[in-house]
Amino acid sequence: MLNEIDLGRTDLNLLTLFEVVLKEGHVGRAAQRLNLSPSAVSHGLGRLRKLLNDPVFLRTPKGVVPTARALELAGPVAEILARVRNVISTAEPFDAAKSSRRFIIGAPDGVSSVFMPPLLALLHKRAPGIDIGLQQLLPPQGGRQIERAWEPLFDELDAGAIDIAIAPVDSAPARFVAETAYDEDFVAVMRSRHPFAARATLERFCTMRHLVVSMTGDPHGFVDDTLEKLGLSRRIALTVPNFAMGLATLSETDLIAAMPRRYVAMYARRFGLVSRELPFPLRSFSIRAVAPRVAMMDAGLAWMFALIREATERERSVRRRQTD
Repeated sequence: MLNEIDLGRTDLNLLTLFEVVLKEGHVGRAAQRLNLSPSAVSHGLGRLRKLLNDPVFLRTPKGVVPTARALELAGPVAEILARVRNVISTAEPFDAAKSSRRFIIGAPDGVSSVFMPPLLALLHKRAPGIDIGLQQLLPPQGGRQIERAWEPLFDELDAGAIDIAIAPVDSAPARFVAETAYDEDFVAVMRSRHPFAARATLERFCTMRHLVVSMTGDPHGFVDDTLEKLGLSRRIALTVPNFAMGLATLSETDLIAAMPRRYVAMYARRFGLVSRELPFPLRSFSIRAVAPRVAMMDAGLAWMFALIREATERERSVRRRQTD
């Protein structure tokens, strides 16, 4: 127990070592991040094992994996380190205009393509030294329950693999901050002068050949769930791994696709595509920005979270003016 340990004899740098090894999943990469030798990291892990009375990390052919005890400690250790960093940062407040930090944002490509242009414009004006790493988030293969399709992103946030996630999340555990960035629904997209564009009926929708965006190649999606409830089905003639490829393919074929309305409004015209309302009711989605509450104690991350909110509000305002 902590109250039985003489902290004066405990190297608290081991907590930082624990955090980095957990993120990297590899001793060599952790050593590079910490500017240490692999042997120094291995020695530190040995001391950590004695301190915690647990193997902590188990070796595999591809690196190391945390034990169950290590996973239990991940949250408390992250909170401790965040509080320490917050205390230290008060001596030197975060200044976005001078910062050279890099933030990792995770999002599906149909979402990132909406918020990134206004976000980059704001960064260019206010924080030219800040960089963004964009990581594509994907639902698990075969994950057909919409309500749980994006749950793996919480593990990514807990592990520190991404700083902020922006995705169609219905709800988030209490340990996360979640704010609605915007609401999204879907429209049917097709090339100009496509037969479906002239008469967008439910019967014709079901007889058309469809394209589905699916990184895993799984052709079944929430549109199919809705059609099944109506006793209907459609033919998925092609799956593609991202929305950009989907638009390019639609422009050269007679395929049609259901895609996010905001994404279509921003990019479909470039490919000579048109959109129509879907001929059946389909649920809408709340796109939420999510970050660990403990991480929000970091002034820099809290600033980025607020900037994402502003970027999505700007995109919403531009879109409203275009439709008025």
